[in-house]
Amino acid sequence: MRLVSLLLLLICQVYGYSYLMVLHTGSKSHHTVGVALARGLIAVGHEVTLISPFPQTKPLQNLIDVNTPNIISVMANHKARILENAKLPVLHRYPRIHGMGLDLTEALLAAPAVQQLLKEQRTFDGVIVEAFMNDAHYGFAEHFGAPLIVLSTLGATGWTSDLVGTPSPPSYVPHNLLQFSDRMDFTQRAQNLGFQVFEYFYQRWFNLPRQEALYRKYFANNTQDFYEMRRSTSLVLLNNHVSMSAPRPYAPNMIEVGGMHINRQARQPLPKDIEEFIEGARHGVIFFSLGSNLNSQDLPLEKRRAIVETLRGLKQRILWKFEDENFPDKPENVFISSWFPQDDILAHDKVIAFITHGGLLSTTESIYHGKPVVGIPFFGDQFMNMANAEIAGFGITVKYHQLEAPLLRSAVERITSDASYAEKAREMSNRFRDQLAAPLDRAVYWVEHVTRQKGARYLRSACQDLSLVEYHNIDVLATFFGGLSLVIVLLWVLVRFVLVKLRGSSKKEKAN
Repeated sequence: MRLVSLLLLLICQVYGYSYLMVLHTGSKSHHTVGVALARGLIAVGHEVTLISPFPQTKPLQNLIDVNTPNIISVMANHKARILENAKLPVLHRYPRIHGMGLDLTEALLAAPAVQQLLKEQRTFDGVIVEAFMNDAHYGFAEHFGAPLIVLSTLGATGWTSDLVGTPSPPSYVPHNLLQFSDRMDFTQRAQNLGFQVFEYFYQRWFNLPRQEALYRKYFANNTQDFYEMRRSTSLVLLNNHVSMSAPRPYAPNMIEVGGMHINRQARQPLPKDIEEFIEGARHGVIFFSLGSNLNSQDLPLEKRRAIVETLRGLKQRILWKFEDENFPDKPENVFISSWFPQDDILAHDKVIAFITHGGLLSTTESIYHGKPVVGIPFFGDQFMNMANAEIAGFGITVKYHQLEAPLLRSAVERITSDASYAEKAREMSNRFRDQLAAPLDRAVYWVEHVTRQKGARYLRSACQDLSLVEYHNIDVLATFFGGLSLVIVLLWVLVRFVLVKLRGSSKKEKAN
């Protein structure tokens, strides 16, 4: 009997959960964050079925691919418009971003492998969905009978905060598409409030109804109302940390896990040619990458010439992520490659600065490794990330439409010669590293927690059940001020009545 009890105990200890993870964007950077969480779950004994357009090149045990290659072509169509969209004001970019989200949402749901998965008679213990303008995908949770866990590869956004009732006061919480800090002046607060109001009505009148149509089309057997489904989210994980942005309120089931993709062990050996190039640099090395969604080779010729002219005039060596090996005008101090192990390069002591597009993964890695940045933002949260870098004192922004050799060279020389930028970067690194638990461990714990607690309904805020009027106490305030106004009016009527009577009495006395 004791042996049976021991065996049952051991089985309980090694039991693993089965998770479905949905990574839909067709962006390598977003995929990197999701896969980091998948690997963390697998490392502690769970199984992950991963829907994404990037199947494993080296299969990992307990990580099962559901390949959606059609996502790549859809994403490519939108990537081709990045430079065009970068020139537009944010009010014009916003609908285009959500148009991309709708296309990606349906492309994944229509993929043959996903349709086959939906027909299978099975369940999961948890469904983890990347949140990026794809609300219809949350229907996977009810379909497979599991709690909904949302992973945001950004910080808190308008399309994640209302999933769990996280407040976003526009007086000090800037929208992630605006270049404001939490210390806004009157004009900035007005713009921030105006944009949040615009987003609220755009979501409810245009975007969410379209997502609801996709939800009903592909999850026809789900019984949950689309909006109730969104409000039933058990957990939101944010790829952010307060040390990189600004303090703000969160619901108890919205957790910051920024940097969980970063290697916190010793730096991995670099390829021999890259290592030798770095070690031979007398004045240090600058790393230059525009991320995974925009290729340097696709920049207009005049912008490329400005960059080449700038890099050629620097005393430092440069590692440039450039996707075309046929580069006859390449400066001698530049090493090009279509791919670099970015995290390990930034960890190298001789790498002194980073020229980046300002994506959250890149800025997070630069902060972790204490490297100052020159940012050329193009879309999304990159503008806000670089604004935060400038406010914190470890970065300089060069606007794309102003990108010319003198301006870029000035920014690079300032970032490499003024010691204050490197010092601020090291301070940011110290703050970011000073955490009670590693971000990945924190993410794994919370995923397991809401799984063990069957969705952890006790974390759900009561505000999820309130209407807009009730949430802001508009009905209470209207009643209070309405009642107060009524009392004031009645008092005025009474006083006027008394005064009229007194005047009438006075006239009678005079007449007598």
